[in-house]
Amino acid sequence: MVSTLGQALEIAEQFPAGQVGVVADSYHLWWDERLPADLLRAGRGGRIVSVQVADWVTPLPEGVLLGRGQLGDGSVDLRGFRQLADAAGYRGPVEVEIFSPALWARDGAEVLREVVERYREHVD
Repeated sequence: MVSTLGQALEIAEQFPAGQVGVVADSYHLWWDERLPADLLRAGRGGRIVSVQVADWVTPLPEGVLLGRGQLGDGSVDLRGFRQLADAAGYRGPVEVEIFSPALWARDGAEVLREVVERYREHVD
């Protein structure tokens, strides 16, 4: 099992950076005290291929992977996460990746407007 960015980098660094990279996903990495150093390491190696944001809400709903919170509703310092990725040299798009049946059940246009507003407030 690979559960930290550092572990993922140990695997990725066995291959050329142009062939194997890492995704920095706030939902999976926000808790790791080594995240700042590991993101810098990933950036120095040219290995950050994507940055994804979602929030960690508690209590976790059933099916943890489908419990990603709307931006700003949970425990993740999303702006800080984005700033770490920027400091590591990442210049690509930042994806909002929220797997949530509660959000999926709502009107798509309404959710999109809310995501844009929350992104500007909590990530940008």
